[in-house]
Amino acid sequence: MILRIQAFAALAVTMFPVSYAAAGPCAPMIDRAQEQVDARIDAQAGSGAAAPESTGAMLHHEPTPGSIANAERKSGDGSRAQTALALLAQARKADAAGDAAGCERALEELRAMAR
Repeated sequence: MILRIQAFAALAVTMFPVSYAAAGPCAPMIDRAQEQVDARIDAQAGSGAAAPESTGAMLHHEPTPGSIANAERKSGDGSRAQTALALLAQARKADAAGDAAGCERALEELRAMAR
């Protein structure tokens, strides 16, 4: 049993640096932008028009920033949130491809939306 725990701990320790090393140069900026977008979506979620509960909500599934933005888009409130999430996806794609300039462009567009 102890051997299994040690093996699991060794695997966990070795996997963390690999996943961190795979992150592109824009990853920290994308993470900060994601936090800001999530906070804006959360703040907006309670201020818009009410809508019926989704099937996921009735099944006790926790909402994600994407599902909240999608629900707001359907009610007419979430187009900015959807655009912000699309720009974050664009930045992540550019970052994964090693395209720092493309990542910066997407993040700058996202910052411009926030102004």
